[in-house]
Amino acid sequence: QVQLVESGGGLVQAGGSLRLSCAASGRTFSSCAMGWFRQAPGKEREFVAAISWSGAMTYYADSLKGRFTISRDNAKNTVYLQMNSLKPEDTAVYYCAAKTGTVYAGDLVHTRTYNSWGQGTQVTVSS
Repeated sequence: QVQLVESGGGLVQAGGSLRLSCAASGRTFSSCAMGWFRQAPGKEREFVAAISWSGAMTYYADSLKGRFTISRDNAKNTVYLQMNSLKPEDTAVYYCAAKTGTVYAGDLVHTRTYNSWGQGTQVTVSS
């Protein structure tokens, strides 16, 4: 099991940027695919981005391509989400998640795929 702690959320004006971090504990981090999801009030948790264990492959929600970038540093046991040109509709609690073991890339968009979840970090974008 991997323990995950997100940080970097906060209040930002529309058009601004934030970088979220997700620090992982456990020796299996470097073999985990990682994902970011978000959940706005009254809405279901939705896929934002995912990255393979090596960082070689990245995946994004179509609506977020070009504004969000996922990356990881296995030496630091950390995955990042760089968010640019933020909009009020990006307001949500952002969660990181880890998937140990083999995974089909197409499954990375589903919450049920992941074994471990962080507690979330609030991102609020003001207009």
